[in-house]
Amino acid sequence: MKTKTIVGLVMLIAFTSVLFLNFGEQVGGYMSFTEAEQSGAKAHVVGKWVEDAPIAYDAQSNVFHFTMRDDHGNVRSVQYSNPKPANFEDAEKLVIEGHSAGDHFVAENILVKCPSKYNDGREFQEPAGT
Repeated sequence: MKTKTIVGLVMLIAFTSVLFLNFGEQVGGYMSFTEAEQSGAKAHVVGKWVEDAPIAYDAQSNVFHFTMRDDHGNVRSVQYSNPKPANFEDAEKLVIEGHSAGDHFVAENILVKCPSKYNDGREFQEPAGT
């Protein structure tokens, strides 16, 4: 093999290895609060905010606090270093990305999943005449 080909292959393997290592650290997958706490890795947690628990936004420190119940029933206080997301109260589900920090979860990103405006509930009704 030519020297240029060998150098090119080595550089390609090195670049691919660095890419996979960096990508692997950033994606922790979907977990419950308990799994995120045990792993210590960055995680995505899906759940609903607990409506009867207080929510607060501290404008001085730019931190939004709320309580969330994940899909496994685990409840945690969530700290988000940004203002409350738009449509937060209308959310059907929340997906928070971050890490566990003791008795609370530190969210870096929040995805608010609102009910579809195209879903009027008719798909769950029995057809007429049955």
